[in-house]
Amino acid sequence: MSPVDDGAPETPGLPRGARLGVDVGDVRVGLARSDLDGMIATPVETLERGTALARVVAEARELEARVIMVGLPRSLDGSEGAAAQKARAFAGELATALADADEVVEVRMIDERLSTVTAHQALHRSGRKGRKHRAVVDQVAAVMILQQALDAERATGARAGERVERPDAPPQPEDPTKEEPR
Repeated sequence: MSPVDDGAPETPGLPRGARLGVDVGDVRVGLARSDLDGMIATPVETLERGTALARVVAEARELEARVIMVGLPRSLDGSEGAAAQKARAFAGELATALADADEVVEVRMIDERLSTVTAHQALHRSGRKGRKHRAVVDQVAAVMILQQALDAERATGARAGERVERPDAPPQPEDPTKEEPR
């Protein structure tokens, strides 16, 4: 029996299956995953940037993930700077790397304004010392990105965020269920 077919209820309008959350940084990448029902996000690991793409692809294939939510670090005014462009480039590489998967794995961008700041604050409140944050802050940020997306999925019955197409793929019509930026 496949891990996505055990008879449990689905989010209305969405197939059941694991989702991954990714927080892309210059040095490290945080990785999180959900349960099959898309209820709760949990940390997986912090990856070195140079090996992150291959590891995320391997995790997606192992879990038979349905979607990967990549954080899009917009500025407070909604504009996109260098960090957002790096996250978009990573998401595009991820979509390309997953193009040959047997199952369709969507890659989506999720607005993650302040997720790393919020992750640092959460770690501080939990009693973890500041210098120890570095090892896990990216995982916590990935959990926050993924949980935000899971909550939006349950609320709307549709995938959250903006779908990423492979850079070499022909343009697709806009998804009418796409959530507009706030």
